[in-house]
Amino acid sequence: MHTESPVKHHLALAVILASASVTTTLCAAEDVRPDEIQFRRQAVVRMVFDSDQNIPLASLRPAKVFDLDLMHPEMRTNSGVKWDLKKGSLQASAAAADGSSLRWVGGFNPFATYDLVIADATGGGSAGITFSNKATGDSLSAALLFSDGQPAAVHWTVITGGKPVTTEKWPVPAGTVLKDLTLRAQMSAVGVNLFLESAGRSDLIGCTDFAKHFDLRERKRIQSMDFLVGVDLKAGAHVTLAGATSSLTPGSGQADIRAITDEEGAPLLDDGRLWFTMTVRGRALPHPLQGVFSLNPSVFDLRFEGIIVFDMDDGLLRNDLASHLFRDSKSGEWRGWTTGFSALGDTGKGEEKMILAIHSVRNPRRGFSVMKARPIGLTGAHEDPHGIYDKDAGKWRLLLCEHGKKFRAGMWQSDQWDRGYTRLAGPVEMDSTGTMIQKFGNKRYALFGSADRKIYIRTYPDLEPAGELKVDLPPWNDQNGTRIWPNVIPLPEGYPAPYIALMMDRVNFPGMPKPNWTYGALYLYHGFPTKP
Repeated sequence: MHTESPVKHHLALAVILASASVTTTLCAAEDVRPDEIQFRRQAVVRMVFDSDQNIPLASLRPAKVFDLDLMHPEMRTNSGVKWDLKKGSLQASAAAADGSSLRWVGGFNPFATYDLVIADATGGGSAGITFSNKATGDSLSAALLFSDGQPAAVHWTVITGGKPVTTEKWPVPAGTVLKDLTLRAQMSAVGVNLFLESAGRSDLIGCTDFAKHFDLRERKRIQSMDFLVGVDLKAGAHVTLAGATSSLTPGSGQADIRAITDEEGAPLLDDGRLWFTMTVRGRALPHPLQGVFSLNPSVFDLRFEGIIVFDMDDGLLRNDLASHLFRDSKSGEWRGWTTGFSALGDTGKGEEKMILAIHSVRNPRRGFSVMKARPIGLTGAHEDPHGIYDKDAGKWRLLLCEHGKKFRAGMWQSDQWDRGYTRLAGPVEMDSTGTMIQKFGNKRYALFGSADRKIYIRTYPDLEPAGELKVDLPPWNDQNGTRIWPNVIPLPEGYPAPYIALMMDRVNFPGMPKPNWTYGALYLYHGFPTKP
C-alpha cells in the first residue's frame, strides 16, 4: 500500500496555495470594471451519462470473469436458471420450467447510476437490477420486460419486509430494439429515474420516489445493501447480458457552477486546472447531487471529478448542493457553505431548508466524499451562498439569495466563517440567482443572474448598481429560462483570454414530468476588456 509522506502532502498543498496566490497577484495588475468586459461564447457541451466521465464503483464484466460463482455468486439455490459465460457475455436460460435468479455485482451507493447492458433475448421474461437487503427483505428493482425477444416495458418494484408495496410499469418507446440495450437506474437516495440507452441516446422511461417506504440515505441501511443483477425467465427463454456497472456519473444535466477558491475568493488553479462545484441534476428537488468538476482554462476539457455528500451527525448522508467550497490557508481544512435542499426529501419529518457550513480535513475534490455540515444560524430558506474573507475589513462576507416572495441577493457578514452572520446590505430589488463575489484587478464586485435576461453587477459590499455583464450569444433564448450563474473567473497571463465565464442553460431533459429542474448544458466564454 502506498502511503503519502507528510512532507510530500504539505508540498502539494503549498503548490495549490501558490497557484491560487499567483492568480490573485497577476490579475491584480490592472483594474477593470466587469461591465467593461465583453464575453463571447467559445464552446458548449451537455454531459448526458457520458461513459468516458464515469467514476467506477463496481462492475460485472463477463469477459474478465473466470470463476463466476466466486466473483459474482448466485444469491439463491435451485433457481431454475442456467448461467454460462460464452464469447465475452453472460448468458442465462430456463429450460423446461420457469426460472428466477439474482447474482451479486457489488455494494450499494444511493447516489450512483446503475447500468445493465442486455445484448439480446429470446422468449419471454425480464432482466434487471436489484438493490437488496437480504436481512430485512427490503429491495428495489428495475427490470426490462420482454416478450418474444422484443422489449415491452420497464417495471419498478419496491418490497418492504418481503412484501411488495409499490409496482409501476412504463412502456418502452416505439421502435426500441432489444439489441445491446442499456437499462439505467439513476439513483438519488429518495427517488430514481429510469432510462433506456441505445446507440448512445438515453430515453427517459419513468421516474418515482420511495422515501415514504424507507430512507436510503441512512448509513446503516447503505452498509447492509447489495447491488444485484437478475433474470426472471419463462420456460425456454434465454437472455444475454453484456455486463453491469455502478458508477458516479455527471447525470443528464449540470448547473449551479461555482469555482473552488481560497478563503479570499481566489480560484484554485491546481496543476493547470480550475476546480468547480456543480449540481449533477436528477429531476426536481431533492433529487440533485453536489458534483465536482475541473477544467484546463486554456481549452474546453471539462472533467467530472466526484460527488460530495453531507453529514449532519444524524445518521444520514445528505444530497445538499449549490455549494461554495474553499481551502483555508491557515488550518489547511476544506470549508464552505451549502444549501440544505435535502430537507425537502424528509417525508413527514418537518425539516427546513437552510444554509449550512461545511468542512472536511480530507480533500473532497475527487471521488466520493463526505463533508461535515451544520446550520450557520440564518433563519429562512435562503440559497446559493458565496463567501470570502475580507482581510481589509477583518470580516467574513457572505452573498446569498434571500428567500421571500422571490429570491433576492443580500450581503451578510460575521467575525466567524461558520456562524454569527448579520445583514450588511440588500436585499436587492430584482430576482437573483447564482450570487458570486469576484475581484477584478484590486476591486471586488458582486454578480448574480436574474429572471429578467440580465446578469447584474453590483458594488461590493454595499450592492449598489454597477452595470450589467456583456455576453454575446448568452445561454438563453426566447423559449428558455434566463436564471443562470455568471461564474466569471480572472486568469493569469499566458492564457487565451484574461477572463473566462462558465455558465449553464436551463433546458430540461425531454419527457421529465413536472416539477423538474434537470438543466443544463455548459457554456464557455472568453472575456476581453473593451477599453484599452
